[in-house]
Order: sequence, then structure tokens, then C-alpha cells
Amino acid sequence: MLKHRGFPSRMAGTDFQFTIRRENRKEGPTKLVRRERYRDRKPADKRADAAFVAAIWAVFGEEPFERGNLDAGRLSWVLGREVVPASDPFDPASYEAMLRLDLRRAMASFPEVFAEDAEPVELDEDWGDEE
Repeated sequence: MLKHRGFPSRMAGTDFQFTIRRENRKEGPTKLVRRERYRDRKPADKRADAAFVAAIWAVFGEEPFERGNLDAGRLSWVLGREVVPASDPFDPASYEAMLRLDLRRAMASFPEVFAEDAEPVELDEDWGDEE
């Protein structure tokens, strides 16, 4: 499993997780499934989605990226909308699955992330090659 060094591990000041520490060797990767976002979602959940998309934009831009240690739960909230498969066939239960940011959809869903006055994403420090 690829570890995305520097990618924020969580939304600052919250328990909204963006990455996992280690792969699940017993049961394998959690399958990515598109989750519906309803209008009545809590504001904190909406901010977490925006922060996650902002981190993806800051780290990967429009380039395809490997799922790696990105949290399946958080990815599932943006899968099929702001984040789409970058390869065909796409294996939603693989750490090696390739994804990409759909910039047009991301800008429509989270315009505040792409605004000129948007706060920059604070990337995590690279703590070395610990597994």
C-alpha cells in the first residue's frame, strides 16, 4: 500500500480522518462505494468533504493518483462526483486503484476550495519511511 507522504491525515481540529496508518492484511482493502450526499448533511460533514477535496487538489492536482492509504470512507463521499476512476477496469477494493480529481465537478461542488482567497492546505510533515 502506497503511503501518501505529506497528505493531511485528518481535517485540522477534528476527528475526520483522511488517511489510514496501515493496510488491512486480514480482510483486504475496504471497498469504495459511492455514498449519497443529501442536502440535510451536517455542516461539519460538508466542511470535511471540502477539506478532503482541497487536500487532493493541493497534493495531486488533476494528475491520476493511487488510492494507497487514503481513507475509504472519506473517498466514498466524493467518489463518482469529484473523484472518479482514472483506469478501466477499476477495482474499488484495491489499494492500487487509480483515481483522479474531476476538476469541473469539484469546482462546481466546492467553489470555496478553488477561490483565489482560499486558505492554503497545511500538508503533514514527512516523518520518514515508517511503515
